Amino acid sequence: MTSADTKPFGQRVKELRRDAGMSQSDLAAAMGRSESWVSQVERGVQPVERLSVLQALADALKVSVREVRPEAAPAEEAEPEEQPPSNDLDGLRVALTGHPALSSLFEHPPAEPAPSLGDFRRSVEEAWTLTHASSYAALSDHLARLLPSIEAAVRRAPAGERAELHALRAKAYQAAASSFTRQDQADAAWIAADRALQAAELAGQPLEVVASLFRMAHAFMRQQHMEQAEQAASSAVAVLDPRVAAPACPPEELSLVGAMNLVLAVINAREGNRARTHEHIDRAREIAAMLGEDRNDFDTEFGPTNVEIHAMSTAVELGDAGLALEVAQRVDASGLSPERQARFLLDVARAHAQRRHVGEATAALLEAEALTPEQIHDHHLAREVMRDLIQLSGARIPEALRDLAERSAVG
Repeated sequence: MTSADTKPFGQRVKELRRDAGMSQSDLAAAMGRSESWVSQVERGVQPVERLSVLQALADALKVSVREVRPEAAPAEEAEPEEQPPSNDLDGLRVALTGHPALSSLFEHPPAEPAPSLGDFRRSVEEAWTLTHASSYAALSDHLARLLPSIEAAVRRAPAGERAELHALRAKAYQAAASSFTRQDQADAAWIAADRALQAAELAGQPLEVVASLFRMAHAFMRQQHMEQAEQAASSAVAVLDPRVAAPACPPEELSLVGAMNLVLAVINAREGNRARTHEHIDRAREIAAMLGEDRNDFDTEFGPTNVEIHAMSTAVELGDAGLALEVAQRVDASGLSPERQARFLLDVARAHAQRRHVGEATAALLEAEALTPEQIHDHHLAREVMRDLIQLSGARIPEALRDLAERSAVG
């Protein structure tokens, strides 16, 4: 056995990719996968056992399957029936494929009793707990079981239970959409958000419809479809904003209007429109002041703290690193979810990178990694910052940065 045969699979893939002069994004595009999937393969957290996937990987690298995996079975052998569990959202993508409950249309009896409403409530809550923790592998397994189950249940449930089941279905799809967006799989996020929107309307809950539009807007932003993202967000603001002035406006509505203004602020920041960015940030601040506290209505985590996090993030987008770091000094994100805290620290790192502060940026990334390692290892912005910091460091890359880049398989 040669020394190459004993190398970890991920390391071998990484070396073959580099030999081919390909970036991770190049390899991802050649395979029709996400860059985060390639990163996970190279880190050894995403198993690749199916011969069809190995062959696609070899074809993209322009090598033989044996070079990718020396111990691989001959191509003509059947693929093993049992595959190791996926460590990203691939299982959830499969669960979204096709009709969500086709057997229900043919009145096939369920294989087992449907969970109770209470069980579904707890399962949806668990889905959002995993989403806010950026625990994507566990979330994928959880939702891949939950979504088909709730889709079948809502079609067989007594009329009196269907509205709540539709509402829970909407919340579950929103969790899927949110996670797909963060994992750079905006096409799947769009599908999940659209299903959430339909379920919310069937539930008779217009605010859940708006919450689904919030997820859809984020999916469009990730696809760089800014006009569609703006349409999704602005249509909701146009309907809800006149209701904000009413003394009896529920806090849930205030949260959604505020969250949509933050979406519009991000869109305008990415398009370089300072005036409109600050206009939406200021409007969100007004609404947050009406609430007077951090809340988590519809899992938006809207409140005064999240507004300032977005003020900082949009300053980074506009290239105003000094302003971003000044705002960051005033933010205490410890009361928010791990995902929000880590996203804030990622923006702190981006601001420091703009100021060429390699040590400070690395420290922020390491703190974020401790909170949500999956998010930092796979988020496209985190990986961009790591590459920028490595380039800024020249020949003297700090050991902590080098180790972080290695854990993230940043080539």
